[in-house]
Amino acid sequence: MRSKRLTVGQKKEIFNALVVMQDRGDVSVTDSKKRIMEQFHVTENQLRQIQEEGIEKEWPPLDEEPVQMVG
Repeated sequence: MRSKRLTVGQKKEIFNALVVMQDRGDVSVTDSKKRIMEQFHVTENQLRQIQEEGIEKEWPPLDEEPVQMVG
């Protein structure tokens, strides 16, 4: 299966969706990866590369300040 080339914008969108889904914690890491691969039609290898690049370059939402919960 040939993997399609993704733009930086598309990769950032995929990375953001993955991080948000994992941060919510309502699905396992494995399930979140499967859902993102299905939703965006990317391979496991592509997703791994996107994760590595996103972490290295601190793509959103990693570049945002953590929200402090006041209570």
